[in-house]
Amino acid sequence: MTISTDEFGKLFTTFEREAFRLEGLDDYSGSSDPEMIRAFLAGEPQPAEYNQQWVEDVRRSTAAGRRVYRVHVVARPLTDYLRFELGWGYTKNQTAGEEFFILDTTDLGNPVSGVPDFWMFDESQVASMNYGERGEFLGAELRPDPEEWVGVRDTAMRHAVPFPEWWERHGGK
Repeated sequence: MTISTDEFGKLFTTFEREAFRLEGLDDYSGSSDPEMIRAFLAGEPQPAEYNQQWVEDVRRSTAAGRRVYRVHVVARPLTDYLRFELGWGYTKNQTAGEEFFILDTTDLGNPVSGVPDFWMFDESQVASMNYGERGEFLGAELRPDPEEWVGVRDTAMRHAVPFPEWWERHGGK
């Protein structure tokens, strides 16, 4: 069932224990500020306001004892967009307590192949995410059978490594 942007946004303020995200695209530039991507690729310093609203939202959640975490499925070499997302986004969001894990499929198969991006809240509500060709967010759909999505999350987490560890070895490559 397709949900409105407001309904989707409300899921981020009403979860009680944890919010998990699976990301699988190499390019979400259609949902990002092109000026920020340009600045990153030009080697400019990160503006303080970059992604600040999300950081504040995550900080409120983690300060209240709620976990926010995600797995991103990637293959090297990273796209310019992924270098930007991980280099600026993930490193900044970590400061608010968001946890990141990387499932690197460069040398292995993808154990969650064919699964769409999704957010799962408290293992009871799942919203799959629909994107256009350039990563522009088109909307979300509530999905039935949360147990199935819990299994996908668990599989992704089993094959992922913590982002700081992965970034230390492969960052920007």
